[in-house]
Amino acid sequence: MKESSSKHLRQLIAQHAARMMAEGGGADYARAKRKAARQLGATDDRCMPSNAEVAQELRLHHEIFHGDAQPQLLHQLRIEALAVMKLLERFNPHLAGGVLDGTAGRYADTEIHLFVDSVKDVELFLLNNNIQYRMDEKVYRFGNEKQKMPAFLLGGEFGSVCLVVFATDDLRVTPKNSQHGNTPTRASTASVAALLQQQGSG
Repeated sequence: MKESSSKHLRQLIAQHAARMMAEGGGADYARAKRKAARQLGATDDRCMPSNAEVAQELRLHHEIFHGDAQPQLLHQLRIEALAVMKLLERFNPHLAGGVLDGTAGRYADTEIHLFVDSVKDVELFLLNNNIQYRMDEKVYRFGNEKQKMPAFLLGGEFGSVCLVVFATDDLRVTPKNSQHGNTPTRASTASVAALLQQQGSG
């Protein structure tokens, strides 16, 4: 395949994957790319776009089709995330994923990482505060190892809030989420508050 054709197909896959994620609310980059590639009949792995390329197309999709609504929704998701983080301050919460990087759309999960040595402490806190939750797990890659991390799914006003529980020392390393493959940037409560203030004045 010629380089120009390969580059064009790569962009098409990224655009298709982004559209599926935007319309379906999924956050699984790898799955969206594989499905898009199948639909386009692409079999060459060299045509597969990076997660960053899909994220770029995802932002563009939101800008074109949800130009007014998406920034407002993102602002609301971040406000809700900050409220949850303040409530869980004792567990050193950090925001991650699409709500932080700006790619979140409708049906997006808000991903918050907690750093505590006992998952039971988080569970007891939720129970004592009458916060309903459902247990789940997320798979992350630490180096060459995959680890399943416990998670609590809460019902939010604008979408689910996923609390992923890491050990205290895990804050020093940034794992890769094997669900969507990219290395998530984390933001502390103070950083999210500053981001909201910047977004509000922008």
